[in-house]
Amino acid sequence: QMQLVESGGGLVQAGDSLRLSCAVVGHSNSDYAMGWFRQAPGKERELVGGIGWRAGTQKYADDMKGRCTINRDNTNNTGTLQMKSLTHEETADYYCAAVQIHRLDPVGVEAAWGYDYWGQGIQVTVSS
Repeated sequence: QMQLVESGGGLVQAGDSLRLSCAVVGHSNSDYAMGWFRQAPGKERELVGGIGWRAGTQKYADDMKGRCTINRDNTNNTGTLQMKSLTHEETADYYCAAVQIHRLDPVGVEAAWGYDYWGQGIQVTVSS
């Protein structure tokens, strides 16, 4: 059973950069797409961006383009989310998620419902 574990969250100041990591355990293949989502208090979970099973395919939410880089290391089964110029409004719990390519939906890959495996989430607080 695939399990995802996020790390790297915490408290940063507005304008800072932050790097989150996601370790995939219990699954040795790289046959999955990975997404990053966030959920602020009282709001719905929203896509930050995602990466295909081959690291060359990335997609970002419109408000993250130019401020966000998602990568993955298939050798070590890890993924990373690098964000810069963070704002207070981006305070949220951040989640990594995965879906195996045989279940990949071209629409679902941009929505929470399109992913089968989720990390426990990690808190990111951006002070103003």
